[in-house]
Amino acid sequence: MSCSVTLKNIKAKIANRVLFENLNLNLSHKKKIAIIGQNGSGKSTLLEIIGGLNKPCDGSVEIFHEPMRELSEFEKYRNLIGFLFQNSDDQFIAPSVIEDVAFSLLARGVSKDEARKRAEFMLAELGISHLRDEIVFYLSGGEKKLVALAGVLITEPKILLLDEPTTALDYDMQIKVANILGSLDIAQIIVSHDKEFINKVVDKVYFLNQNGLSLEA
Repeated sequence: MSCSVTLKNIKAKIANRVLFENLNLNLSHKKKIAIIGQNGSGKSTLLEIIGGLNKPCDGSVEIFHEPMRELSEFEKYRNLIGFLFQNSDDQFIAPSVIEDVAFSLLARGVSKDEARKRAEFMLAELGISHLRDEIVFYLSGGEKKLVALAGVLITEPKILLLDEPTTALDYDMQIKVANILGSLDIAQIIVSHDKEFINKVVDKVYFLNQNGLSLEA
């Protein structure tokens, strides 16, 4: 089976506390899964390991069949991995909404006009065109989440890692985001407490505890 992400015997800990160990996962191309678990079980840490933002204590990570032995080796795939942080403020780089959403394209060498055009389109897709000139840090929690998501989706990643994507969103916007994510034909890993939301998007739900991942019954 062709896989976007392969984890073998992954172990992670904070200080002297083991979060999880012997964790294994094969995520095939275009499959969508959710990871649930108790607070403090290490769900965000697991996403960071997959996204190359954190290194496991033990075990191996493969991205597109290539072993990632060091965090620096993720650099070649950085443009293919979209990461939505739980705290949207950690996502922002530029001051205004339109500048922030366009930033990653500009960093890749896309022309200013083309980057702005694609950013305008993405804002319209999420129904937040009216925020284009607002300062990101003055937005509401829900608005920040949508702007951060726009900044991730505009890069057209092949792997999407989403940490609590519905936080601060009202119900109608949760449905809209679920429809957008469900329409994307790419691999996705979603960490969320929102069962109704994840059931609209994913193929499988896994439960995380100290012994690794297990399929939810």
